[in-house]
Amino acid sequence: MAAHRHPRPAWHVAPLHQRPPGRPAPQPHPRLHRREGRCVTDVTVARRVEHPPPLSLAPEPETETVGPFKQGGAFFQDVPAIPPAVWGSGTEVLWAEGEALILAAPQGVGKTTLAHQIIRARIGLQDAVLGYPVASGKRVLLLAMDRPSQTRRAGHRIFAHDDPAVLNDRLVVWEGPPPFDLAQRTDILAAMCGRAGADTVVIDSLKDAAVGLSDDQVGAGYNRARQKALAEGVQVLELHHLVKRGPNGAAPNTMADIYGSVWITSGAGSIALLWGEAGDPVVSFRHLKQPMDEVGPLHLTHDHPAGVTSVTQSADLLEMARVAGAEGLTALAAAGALFEAKTPTRAQKEKARRKLERHVTLGELNRVEPAYAGGSAAYYPASKGLT
Repeated sequence: MAAHRHPRPAWHVAPLHQRPPGRPAPQPHPRLHRREGRCVTDVTVARRVEHPPPLSLAPEPETETVGPFKQGGAFFQDVPAIPPAVWGSGTEVLWAEGEALILAAPQGVGKTTLAHQIIRARIGLQDAVLGYPVASGKRVLLLAMDRPSQTRRAGHRIFAHDDPAVLNDRLVVWEGPPPFDLAQRTDILAAMCGRAGADTVVIDSLKDAAVGLSDDQVGAGYNRARQKALAEGVQVLELHHLVKRGPNGAAPNTMADIYGSVWITSGAGSIALLWGEAGDPVVSFRHLKQPMDEVGPLHLTHDHPAGVTSVTQSADLLEMARVAGAEGLTALAAAGALFEAKTPTRAQKEKARRKLERHVTLGELNRVEPAYAGGSAAYYPASKGLT
């Protein structure tokens, strides 16, 4: 007579806290062993039970956690002809809403001084910076991470005589490094702005916000943090540094001269570059990346004791057209003045032509086509009534 056999029980994985006393923990094993529905891993031991528990699956994500989505028509068609500006006028937009602005410069040429004036305008204490209006915001968070003591002294020259109640209500300052590397914890920047109740953040400077900005992974991580803040309605202004001088010691004039990963510049909507020697009262201003039309080039004068920056020299195309007389002003001549170039490039000439055409659109200049093939159009003051 055959011996009675008990039915083969099912297998179940026992967690560590249910392991029999005294039984040693299994050693880690690189493989996951499976046979007959049984599973033994490097962190569990098996024991026999009569009925295995049902398999537990992760719940489907709720619809609310996936969005928000926008309809294609609204996304592509409900677009203003001119982007709303945080800083700028008309089509000359230095800082567009929802897009980061980078102010890049070598040490000591006034990027912090300029940023403090933008902060002052953003909290309603002045109307314009460099002659361009700045929209008033709710509250500014200043991340004073790069030499905060020096930043404090520089800001004292600008804010010393302002109403302290306004400063205390509308300006919040974080001194020193952030609580986490912003490229590794991409949620922190938006969270800090939310906790401060700020709709504007000024980052001074990028090198202190994330370590290793020349690495693409770090650059992409920081850009993710920046985009998360922008998505929450925070306007982002970043102070940054350059790689080196341009070719043959000339002033840098391309985005390749901005230090760090390409994802830092790619994720910004506008990039302005200040150039000069440390401590120079007069520096140059170039608008390298534009939301719409290019501003400048400009020459700026820093009044360091007063903490005020003003435009001291820029080519006045209307005045140039006036003094050009019967010859009129050409795009080539305008480009030479705008870019201080004896032989302007084709790109510089085209930029000058666009500026002249803007004055034509505004009714300030008239364009006269050349009388012969291959000639250049000439521009005259509209008051002369030329067509």
